[in-house]
Amino acid sequence: MYGFTPTDEQKMLIESISRFSKNDLRTAAHNAEEEKNFPQKLIKKGWELGILQASIPENLGGFGDRSIVSGVLAAEELAWGDLSGALSILAPSSFVLPVLSAGTEEQKAKYISTAIEGDWQPFVSAFIEPVFNFDPNDLKTTAVLEGSEYILNGVKTYVPFAEIQKGMVVFASLAGQTKGFIVPTGSSGLRISGRIKLMSLNAVPLYEVTFDNVHIPAGNLLPGDFEPVLAAMRVTNAALALGVARAAFEYSRDYAKERDAFGVKIAQKQAIAFMLAEMGIEIEAVRLLTWQAAWKLDNNKTDAALDAYLSSTAAADMAMMVTDRAVQILGGHGYIRDHPVEMWMRNGRGFASFTGMAIV
Repeated sequence: MYGFTPTDEQKMLIESISRFSKNDLRTAAHNAEEEKNFPQKLIKKGWELGILQASIPENLGGFGDRSIVSGVLAAEELAWGDLSGALSILAPSSFVLPVLSAGTEEQKAKYISTAIEGDWQPFVSAFIEPVFNFDPNDLKTTAVLEGSEYILNGVKTYVPFAEIQKGMVVFASLAGQTKGFIVPTGSSGLRISGRIKLMSLNAVPLYEVTFDNVHIPAGNLLPGDFEPVLAAMRVTNAALALGVARAAFEYSRDYAKERDAFGVKIAQKQAIAFMLAEMGIEIEAVRLLTWQAAWKLDNNKTDAALDAYLSSTAAADMAMMVTDRAVQILGGHGYIRDHPVEMWMRNGRGFASFTGMAIV
């Protein structure tokens, strides 16, 4: 048997993140999206909450043990405040946690403490590829061993902070298996394109990165199993989708309770009430599936990867449905930028392709 009553430590973590999301992320989200820049001071403040550090053992510079359940709780709360802010704050996790999960003891000692010590630093990962029907287990970016080096070739997209990154984990196909590789900053053959323009996430600097015969030492291969890394990416994506969907649901619900039409609140209209009920049901169902997947990952259950996949897939559909209905409930007001639901709908549309942008 298992349950999901938060521990005292988890309650404290979520309460602190919730305050930060409400008072800082949510209030900054609109201007950050419009100005295409998330305030560095807020990224730093979010970093100081210690979300990543709490997942790292003391001997590696952290102050806890990794709990994916705690991670998904944190990710949902951050994304409730703002998805761009959440992805910015969590960017170093996408470098550190693959090293923690799949790296050697020497790699962990060399890279993790450097990435998490002091202020937020742009350590990132490159996972998603600009191809139709992207398959994490059939990457087009390749790694070939020649002598004492691996040679990387391929293209990655949606790489955050690539222009200023201090370290990057790149995922590539090695003899048909997906593996992570630590690529040093300034490696010859590594090219960064101009900033990508997307339908959403305008406040996060995202880039396309090309690897043209990039040579890295053989010791930079992360030799561990990729499946737990991918599963963690998927439950993180689901948790972020939950945060965005919950934000849209709560905002549209509260709007419907206040908005008058023909002498009654629109929340009393059957069509609106049914939409809100279905939105709430889907959010709760996907949250339970996501928590279950996270718990199974923490406890090394054999079917954890399947549940992680199901949670991510269900969350992508749920987020699109909930955010779209939030816009509908606000009517014409939902389509203008005075209300945040249009931004949440644009965010919601992307979760089908966001897996790998953050890991908890």
